[in-house]
Amino acid sequence: MPMPILHDMFYLNLSVAEKIARPIIVYVFLIVGLRLAGKRELAQLNPFDLVLLLTISNTVQNAIIGEDNSVTGGLIGAATLLMINYLVARLAYRNERLDRLIEGAPTVLIDQGVLQKARLQHELVTTCELETAAHKQGFASLDEIDRAVLDPGGSIAFFAREPTPQTLRHEEIMKRLDQLSAQVAALRP
Repeated sequence: MPMPILHDMFYLNLSVAEKIARPIIVYVFLIVGLRLAGKRELAQLNPFDLVLLLTISNTVQNAIIGEDNSVTGGLIGAATLLMINYLVARLAYRNERLDRLIEGAPTVLIDQGVLQKARLQHELVTTCELETAAHKQGFASLDEIDRAVLDPGGSIAFFAREPTPQTLRHEEIMKRLDQLSAQVAALRP
């Protein structure tokens, strides 16, 4: 009796070519779909984005495996996904234009301390989300930021404002006044 069970586990209902083609088609569709959805979907996940990604994975499962629930079919599908991902990563690494096409370009969200509202809106990043990301990187407020860049992978890089020469001069003068005040206080009986 164990032989039919083993047979059912490893018997393919679909051809090997179809088992390879299905994951490739779904992979390409998801890469294009996520690229069009924007950078936000990749790293700045909120609960709605997470539910969306989990639902997508469940939805495309049958498109990848078809009518086949065999171990062999699952292994062929998984191997195909791993292989296509490896090839795409290698090609993108070697070809800057392909990498830019797949990954996209960085988006500047704050430039010279000015919030770029149109870009935030285009990337569907709220000011509150931007502030939260800034807090995670040690900034008390967006006022401390000179530049913020949304990377193609979805992470946000923040760059602090450099103090102006006037600010540095003012701080130096204040420091010297404090020293002089301390010296004068020490001389008083």
